[in-house]
Amino acid sequence: MTRRYWFPKHYADVVQRLRVTAGFGLLAAFLWFSEPSVAAMAVGLPVSLAGLALRAWAAGHLAKNESLAVAGPYALTRNPLYLGSLIVALGLAVAGASVLLTLLFVAVFVLVYYPVMELEEQHLRKLFSGYAEYADRVPLLLPVAGAKGPLGGFRWALWRRNEEYKALLGFLVGVAYLAWRAGLMRWPLVP
Repeated sequence: MTRRYWFPKHYADVVQRLRVTAGFGLLAAFLWFSEPSVAAMAVGLPVSLAGLALRAWAAGHLAKNESLAVAGPYALTRNPLYLGSLIVALGLAVAGASVLLTLLFVAVFVLVYYPVMELEEQHLRKLFSGYAEYADRVPLLLPVAGAKGPLGGFRWALWRRNEEYKALLGFLVGVAYLAWRAGLMRWPLVP
């Protein structure tokens, strides 16, 4: 069966190259539009932490281009790293108390990251013979109730090789910025 994709391949190729640029644009929007409060941070940061935990769990199961990841969060969704990133971003938008930022994050996810997921799926279908059966069984992004599969097999070596610690460091910088904007901490260089 031929899989139909939402976005044309040419568009997906272009946005894949613009992914990093889009990330910097989102960072600038985050810095500009965030108006955090303690209450907003109390709601949003735990959401972001859940997304970060999902990303870490996924990274510990992913041997890129070596084997098809089907265990851990990959038993529940074919794209747990993207789902984790979306949850992190939405949590930070909530913590930043900005509806505009939330809408921007969702728009960039749909217009940039969703086409990239489709492009990566095309690559994985060519790379792994068992991908089509896996894709028939496991949803693209949002897990469904009753999804089954092996949930174990996390390896710290994969987590490190996939450089997931960078997501943690980025999150901590974002939290520090929100805390500073909310008046919970002073800039270290200001007497």
